[in-house]
Amino acid sequence: MLVGVPKEIKNHEYRVGLTPASVNELVNHGHQVMVETGAGAKIGFDDTQYSAAGAEIVANQDAVFDAAEMIVKVKEPQPCECKKLSRDQILFTYLHLAPDPQQTELLVESGASCIAYETVTDQYNSLPLLAPMSEVAGRLSIIEGAHHMMVPMGGRGMLISGVPGTAPAKVAIIGGGVVGYNAAIMALGLNADVSILDINVNRLRQIYSDFGGKVRCIYSTKSAISEYCTEADLVVGAILVPGASAVKLIKRELVSAMKEGAVLADVAIDQGGCAETSHATTHEKPTYVVDGVVHYCVANMPGAVAQTSTVALNNVTLPFVLTLANKGCKQALLDDQHLRNGLNVHQGMITCEAVAEALDYEFVEATKALG
Repeated sequence: MLVGVPKEIKNHEYRVGLTPASVNELVNHGHQVMVETGAGAKIGFDDTQYSAAGAEIVANQDAVFDAAEMIVKVKEPQPCECKKLSRDQILFTYLHLAPDPQQTELLVESGASCIAYETVTDQYNSLPLLAPMSEVAGRLSIIEGAHHMMVPMGGRGMLISGVPGTAPAKVAIIGGGVVGYNAAIMALGLNADVSILDINVNRLRQIYSDFGGKVRCIYSTKSAISEYCTEADLVVGAILVPGASAVKLIKRELVSAMKEGAVLADVAIDQGGCAETSHATTHEKPTYVVDGVVHYCVANMPGAVAQTSTVALNNVTLPFVLTLANKGCKQALLDDQHLRNGLNVHQGMITCEAVAEALDYEFVEATKALG
């Protein structure tokens, strides 16, 4: 199979779909790989490394989209990229379609088979291709939150750790999944006062045990969210409903009741955000202020640490890329239910129920769509 890797064009996105090591694995399995020039240059993967790994270096994005049978990316295709896809192509990348009707419509029109990293599952009922970026985003939410609590960034002037004789910052994490857990690791490491809210009591027990009781584990209710958000110096939105739009747990009136200069890091922004006041921002202009609360809502947070993120992502995507290349799209999907769960769009049909429900499309079960 001919696999193509275009350079990402989203604002300040420097991750790349395949590392040189991943390219070499594909080549060793008898496949061809073409990489757009400069695709990995910003993170130390230059064209000579890709050439040495066996890739063909091409001059522009059009060359990749015109020839490749499978396009491997990181971020969702921008409108100009969607329009370059064709019916016989596979697109393998993050999609996050539920809050994005324009992208969904364009991918439906393309006829391509579009497999979303974020809805591929495994035998443990988890999301293995989302997990590494959730780990990165969870840790970054604390780093960015701590940075934006500083007065020059619009914050209330709190040092997240405090110093002897002063109190550390209060951090409220809404959601105890991969993002929330990793946010807690980082916040505790910086000596913050940390609370996690979740509706899964067993998960709360596990978190309490893992952190030796150093994290306050609270059952999530409307009242609890209100109490802990209004007391917090940093709130991390870390909820996830796989494939669907995020639930708006943080209402506008609650934001108004938060401390002046508090920071809200909404990591759920890829799925529309968990606060009513959240809208996507970029690394170029990462924050805005609503009712005195600094909102950090960057939709591609892991792109800020693109070298780490790219390697971590390739560690989990490469086996699936190889399977798709070795077997072809249809057979690979039919053989593996977990990979098949990643199929969101196929030849004009929506094959992810959460996306169909969110955007009012007819849902077609993936095995039926594959024929």
